[in-house]
Amino acid sequence: MTITFVIYLLILLVALQNLVLELKRDLMMMQQNSYRPERYSRWLKSSGDTTGWARLTAMCVFFLSLVTFTESRWAMGFIAAWCAGYVYYLLTRKYKKPLVWTPRAKRIYAVAAVISILITGGATILFGSDEYSRVFAATVAALGVYCASHIVMIASVWILTPVEKSINRGYYNDARRILASMPSLKIIGITGSYGKTSTKHYLHRILSESFQTTMTPGSYNTTLGVIRTVREYLKPYDEVFIVEMGAKQPGDIKEICDLVHPTIGIVTAVGEQHLESFKSIDNVQRTKFELVDSLPADGMAVVNNDFEKIADRPVDNTKCIRYAVVNTTDASWIATDIEYTEHGTSFTAKGPGTGLRLTTKLVGECNISNLLACVAVAVNLGVPAEKIKYAVSRIEQVEHRLNLKRTPGGITIIDDAFNSNPAGSAMALDVISRMKGGKRIVITPGMIELGDRTEELNREFGKKMAGCADIAIVVGHYNREAIVDGLRKGRMAEEAIIIADSFTHAQQLLQGIVSAGDTVLYENDLPDTFK
Repeated sequence: MTITFVIYLLILLVALQNLVLELKRDLMMMQQNSYRPERYSRWLKSSGDTTGWARLTAMCVFFLSLVTFTESRWAMGFIAAWCAGYVYYLLTRKYKKPLVWTPRAKRIYAVAAVISILITGGATILFGSDEYSRVFAATVAALGVYCASHIVMIASVWILTPVEKSINRGYYNDARRILASMPSLKIIGITGSYGKTSTKHYLHRILSESFQTTMTPGSYNTTLGVIRTVREYLKPYDEVFIVEMGAKQPGDIKEICDLVHPTIGIVTAVGEQHLESFKSIDNVQRTKFELVDSLPADGMAVVNNDFEKIADRPVDNTKCIRYAVVNTTDASWIATDIEYTEHGTSFTAKGPGTGLRLTTKLVGECNISNLLACVAVAVNLGVPAEKIKYAVSRIEQVEHRLNLKRTPGGITIIDDAFNSNPAGSAMALDVISRMKGGKRIVITPGMIELGDRTEELNREFGKKMAGCADIAIVVGHYNREAIVDGLRKGRMAEEAIIIADSFTHAQQLLQGIVSAGDTVLYENDLPDTFK
């Protein structure tokens, strides 16, 4: 065995490592798109991942290797350089939502691995005449599979479709059996364009004062997530089950309701989010109200009248409680006498025949709105006023959702990094506008998944930011032009508009700007599907 052959083997191992890591990344993106090839394909189109620098460079190296087939030393050198660099990039990259190795993810990855082995092995047999050419052919094939890894991932999901349907049917039937065995369980569904996760946590904390309560954990807001919660988390002695219901297309919420049959439903918001898949605000409204439409005649809908597409939607199939913080005209539950301090918020929740003065660590109008919905449900379920007050005072902020922190250096951090949207970002800017005594700094890449209105709404976001903050650090390229244009139209000083290529770069720039007494708002950290 010569030194050259050993080097060839090492290069092959690097190329295979590159492929292993890339298939893992592709699987992570497929998982974030609910294992649906059509959604994954839309992500490929919107993210430009198929034509990004990495993919195009790899294709150039791949075709160059084919051209220089007789001079394998040069080709192997190019492959080694590229694969080593990209392996380092993949190993050091951090993800907001890393891959979760569920049984389904493992099955898909196994099939993708088999496809990759068959292609690589086939190339070795077809083009290898001696030990050098076989290693060379396997190396080039591994790079070729990397170039086509998206196709491999989609093919893996399609191949497993019959298997997954059979497995999911069994899980579904088991979850339905468990729910049927608990006829006295009160099931509360929560949906909305935004605010549903926070509302779920707040309601769980309040109801837990009087009931044995379970909620869907984390982002388990799909049908499969709910099924898993029922099978793994729900206990026979539970009295209340709070189900967060997410949707990326019409029918998603109805599918969950057909399984759990909620008797109470909360709709927190209908707004311009996920327009890439919903296409129109009317489709968003119809989908969110699938929850309300599923409620029985003796059930109860609790809906947020601060949103036009909720206020103008009649509800006649069940009892309907409307709540509001701003548009209070037709609302039966409202929040009044709101007082913000650096320690939190105080407000009065007024409902039919009752008024509760509440104090919370939470800040922002959106959080007051979410709490109001929870209080309305709790009162209707008979939770005593004193228990409601105590629970509200003890509620902790949900991570990345207007989460207020103070650093030892005297800097206030407002973390609103999760899932920014037009209404939520406006509320976050209102919060930072109330901060006094130091500079107000916003770090943001803008808003995503807004369809054809992405540019317009980010421009409006920038314009409002100019009136609420002293310094804006605009991150990345995706929305940069629109946000900067809005900041200028809002008459923010040019020296106060700072451009950063990444969040790491933004953090470096922040260190030279921030000082004790300042407030920093992190508004929307782009999810991995848009990085």
